[in-house]
Amino acid sequence: MAEAKSHLSISKSDGVTLVDFAERKILEELSITEIGDELSRLVEGHKGIRLVVSFKNVEHLSSAALGMLITLNKKVEQLKGKLKLADISPQIFEVFKITRLNKLFEIHDTTERALGTF
Repeated sequence: MAEAKSHLSISKSDGVTLVDFAERKILEELSITEIGDELSRLVEGHKGIRLVVSFKNVEHLSSAALGMLITLNKKVEQLKGKLKLADISPQIFEVFKITRLNKLFEIHDTTERALGTF
């Protein structure tokens, strides 16, 4: 059985887990579910995880993807961790503003700036 292609690129920097999306468009329900599952596995059991999710490759994001991010944020908070978002394009940031999720998430212009806030 072939292993499913990862939707994420994951690396570490100074004890912070960095996540980049592989796809430019995060719109399909199946992809969003798979991304949510990958992120859940990444944070499970990592008390105090420090996580930066970068949107530098993302051009389109569905509302279901926003729900997945809210779920991820709750899991990270339960583990006493920190989740920060970075590199969000102006049009996607507009969606965060309209939905008021810019108040829920800590959002930074760049991954480097987000890393500097831990």
